[in-house]
Amino acid sequence: MSETLSPSPSTKKAHQILQGAREAFLELGFEGASVDEIARRAGVSKGTLYNYFPDKRALFGAFIAEECQEHARRVFQADMQGLGIDAVLRRIAHAYVRLLISPFAQGIFRISVAECQRFPEVGHSFYAAAPALGIRRLSEVLDAAVARGDLVMGDIDLAANQFIMLCQARVFHRRLFAIPPAVEPAELDTVADAAVDVFLAAYRAPGPG
Repeated sequence: MSETLSPSPSTKKAHQILQGAREAFLELGFEGASVDEIARRAGVSKGTLYNYFPDKRALFGAFIAEECQEHARRVFQADMQGLGIDAVLRRIAHAYVRLLISPFAQGIFRISVAECQRFPEVGHSFYAAAPALGIRRLSEVLDAAVARGDLVMGDIDLAANQFIMLCQARVFHRRLFAIPPAVEPAELDTVADAAVDVFLAAYRAPGPG
């Protein structure tokens, strides 16, 4: 279950506060990042912070919504017209695999998992802003491919979830738990291409004859 996130405030001062929140949350976690510390890092008073965000939970939700929407825009970019589904999925997979092992994605995942039992809204906010958003964007890509006759699938949402999980193979959890050796770019390419190959083997529309 996920909660609807409030739109990220767009004023310069709100953006300044969100930058301070980004630093504090990623370094100290949700519970460790006090409102006083966030205000200090943002260079604003606590009263000013509360003028824009009613509490720390709302600030956390706005922070990850803003960050994840930008990442989703880059990974599931709209300028793929004229490309076949193979090329589209490879672009998405290569971008998504690299996002998964980025310090931001790893940090926000750790925070959300660590805090979701005590603060369920933290987990809800993360799920709505990250996995659920990515699956919705990918489902739109897959739905268009089905309509063109490139793919055949009965449950597009399930297929989108499967593609996301294929992209996590081998590298995501290894980086998450700091297991050596470090992940090399060539391995990221291998994982991304394998995800697409397995996905297309399951869902590509049969050719004529």
